[in-house]
Amino acid sequence: MQGIVSKSTGSWYTVRTDQGVLACRIRGKLRLRGLKSTNPVAVGDAVELEREGAREGVITGLLPRRNYILRKSVNLAKQVQILAANVDQALLMATLAAPPTFQRFIDRFAVTAEAYEVPFCLVFNKLDLYTEAQLEEMEFLTYLYEDAGYPVLHTSVADQVGLDLVQRQLAGKRSLISGHSGVGKSSLINALAPELQLKTTPLSDAHQQGQHTTTFAELHELPFGGQIIDTPGIKGFGLVDMDKQELGDYFPEILARKKDCKFNDCLHREEPGCAVKAAVEAAELAYPRYESYLSFLDGTDTDETYRTDIHA
Repeated sequence: MQGIVSKSTGSWYTVRTDQGVLACRIRGKLRLRGLKSTNPVAVGDAVELEREGAREGVITGLLPRRNYILRKSVNLAKQVQILAANVDQALLMATLAAPPTFQRFIDRFAVTAEAYEVPFCLVFNKLDLYTEAQLEEMEFLTYLYEDAGYPVLHTSVADQVGLDLVQRQLAGKRSLISGHSGVGKSSLINALAPELQLKTTPLSDAHQQGQHTTTFAELHELPFGGQIIDTPGIKGFGLVDMDKQELGDYFPEILARKKDCKFNDCLHREEPGCAVKAAVEAAELAYPRYESYLSFLDGTDTDETYRTDIHA
């Protein structure tokens, strides 16, 4: 029997099959295969399973993934966490206030999506809360990511602004939605699919930080077609180790200029005849994105630099 994992609680998995929904465990030896991840099976995975009783089963195999997106585990540095598998796109919901999302965090997510062949979309939410300065910052960040080739959407769930654009982006696709706690992921899904009635929680008054509302990753059907995987809010997004020669390929605007560099193995740092550096100096390639590339390349971007922003 085969099915699709629609919810993961860490030790139990909800699996949708042609014969109904089953609560499943993982067969022990499956844990030893593949990535050293905290979750060997993720929401979106196609799995093989055996039924055990009327409502339970055992996952016995994992079918090949067409893609997945992951991050380095915060507490277990040598392991990774798979956020979702077999998705058509990953939406990162960001806010510039209550709570703030910073450019370096966005770049980490976008680079990871590129590395694992997951199309990336950026959604700025809570427009109703932004000051004039924050609106200007949003416009600049919009330029950065549209220049890199990414779709960027602007929304206010509170004022029902931009929801039609998000619906159009999601329709007919299986999408992952991620971001910090409190950016409004569950509120957005509720606005698009009220029948789901996902739980939402107000921000902490003390620090204007999001409180975890979504506890486990879960796949939901959308009434206008498509599926969305809601994930728990994330604070840090650690990059999984990447080959230095390939890192530039995960910045689309750098990759587009790579062929014009003098040397095939150019790292776009100090090499002569570098088309990427020339584009930065000519203001044809946005410096904040290039700065993120250098930081990732040199390994100087740590959890402490998440709050290093373009306006700091």
